[in-house]
Amino acid sequence: MTTAELLVRLAGVHSLGFAVFHLAFWRLFGWKRALAQISVANRAIMQILNLRVIYVFLGMGVIALTFTSDLVDTRLGLVLLCFMALFWVGRTIEQFVFLRINDWRVHLLTGLFVLGAALHTVPMWLGFMRAISR
Repeated sequence: MTTAELLVRLAGVHSLGFAVFHLAFWRLFGWKRALAQISVANRAIMQILNLRVIYVFLGMGVIALTFTSDLVDTRLGLVLLCFMALFWVGRTIEQFVFLRINDWRVHLLTGLFVLGAALHTVPMWLGFMRAISR
């Protein structure tokens, strides 16, 4: 297994971990009570968006663990790695814009977002460099 493939597999585990984390949002954040205080539309949007991000994380986790070599050896795979790297870079930036809380848990999450960006960027770069050297 190459370094790029190992990183892609770790990215898959990372994605699955975030899927599990998002599944716990209802309990962790007391959504039954907390979301009851906002409009029906906003309550629905919050839950729908969370379910869709769970779907993306599950899908990317399975893809990364099942099609590891395809992600680093094909143009489509490299584009998909780039897409997810930009997802995590964007999520990191949004953390600073929308969640300005000085708490160790927020800082831990920020670190995990940066890790997600790295786990997708490095194998994308290694795959790209291998492709242009052929």
